[in-house]
Amino acid sequence: MSAVTLSTNLAYDRTLRFLGSAWFMLLALCVALKLGTSSVESLASFLSSLCLATFYVLLSVLVFTRPAAKASVDGLMPRIAAFVGTYMPWTITFLGKTEGALPNVASTVCVLVGMIMMLVTIRHLGRSFSIVPQAHAVVQTGPYRWIKHPLYLAEEIAILGVVLQYLSPLTVALLILHIGIQVSRILYEEDLLRRTLPEYASYEATRWRLVPFVW
Repeated sequence: MSAVTLSTNLAYDRTLRFLGSAWFMLLALCVALKLGTSSVESLASFLSSLCLATFYVLLSVLVFTRPAAKASVDGLMPRIAAFVGTYMPWTITFLGKTEGALPNVASTVCVLVGMIMMLVTIRHLGRSFSIVPQAHAVVQTGPYRWIKHPLYLAEEIAILGVVLQYLSPLTVALLILHIGIQVSRILYEEDLLRRTLPEYASYEATRWRLVPFVW
């Protein structure tokens, strides 16, 4: 596992916060500009896009306003996993829909459920949210009462919905790759929290990672 580095470089941290916040705001703007542009857009599709835009705005605000972390991971691999895991899956929408894609309703349900779960989770995670693994505090409210990584679970459900709309061997392969990357992010994050926050040991001893009774 990677080493732990105390967060002392304030200029570097502020730069990352600004760039991360700007990126999520740009994504929100791109989604918002497409709202209502299609005459055949269904209500479910409109709601999923609105939910996604709201989610990106919330992430932008949280990234920009979060306090400095007590510690963050050091090393290149955790950072690569964090950025690829965060941004790679949304590039699926640039591949174009395939003729074999499942009906729009099934995809939209997954996206809506995933995004609503994300919004609920972010509400409890608050300013402890980060992309690169960082130690802020042990959150134990909301969905964190039952599993340790509800945000990752919600994201995979939403991404599954996107894959269903753009179903192909390539998008399925990207989904499997993304799940593997997210597992590595979980392990990096847990290692950091375990070594930085003493209260994390008792918390993780009584919670499942993603799916209760499975993992």
